[in-house]
Amino acid sequence: MTLIGEDVSPWIRQFHPSVDAPIRLVCFPHAGGSASYYFPVSRALAPSVDVAAVQYPGRQDRRGEPCVEDICELADVIALEMRPWCDRPLALFGHSMGATVAYEVGRRLERAGTMPMGIFASGRRAPSIDRNESIHLRDDRGVVQALQELSGTNSTLLSDDEFVSMVLPAVRADYKAVETYRHADGPVLACPVTALVGDTDPMATVEDAEAWRAHTTGTFRIKVYPGGHFYLTAQVDSVLNTIVDQLAEWTSGAR
Repeated sequence: MTLIGEDVSPWIRQFHPSVDAPIRLVCFPHAGGSASYYFPVSRALAPSVDVAAVQYPGRQDRRGEPCVEDICELADVIALEMRPWCDRPLALFGHSMGATVAYEVGRRLERAGTMPMGIFASGRRAPSIDRNESIHLRDDRGVVQALQELSGTNSTLLSDDEFVSMVLPAVRADYKAVETYRHADGPVLACPVTALVGDTDPMATVEDAEAWRAHTTGTFRIKVYPGGHFYLTAQVDSVLNTIVDQLAEWTSGAR
């Protein structure tokens, strides 16, 4: 694993640095997730695409740091940390909570004068759709049950008390961040948005994903896959093909 720059940022991870790649893809994890979730994406796309992944505090090597329980606060910090990473055309990919974080980071980048090539919003309803959700207020067993229902974490690991006690604070904090998030008025994105969603996702319906269309003046596309909230685990090859094809289109200027 390699980090960029003379001043190492704890926020960004690279697993297969591709210094000669013409474009960069920055990936944002789901609630409770970490940068290493995107190791397979990095391995598959290198060296044609320089892949970086965001590491939120409160997990893995940042487990000793306090979690950030507010999406906009998280986006403020990440947008600043990404400044050295804007030296080439840049696209953002986020799954679930990560899609909302990527969107808010994209808004901040555009306000600062850096327009991403495009944003991939995976497994997440459009930012303007509010729902009354309160998983973060459940007891520990209730939070674990939510994870099991979404199949985002290996069920064997979720029966390991030591593992659960290690990851639960970050999971709860992330759920609080995403469940208390409310979209703020302001300019919509100018960059393209591609929404990806599973056709049986209980957290984001196809209609919810279609609503991302209202959040950009650029082109909008939606790709529907078989599967639930973590459809991309079973559909990894198809998702990677979509990313590669879409990046090539954005690179050609078809926005």
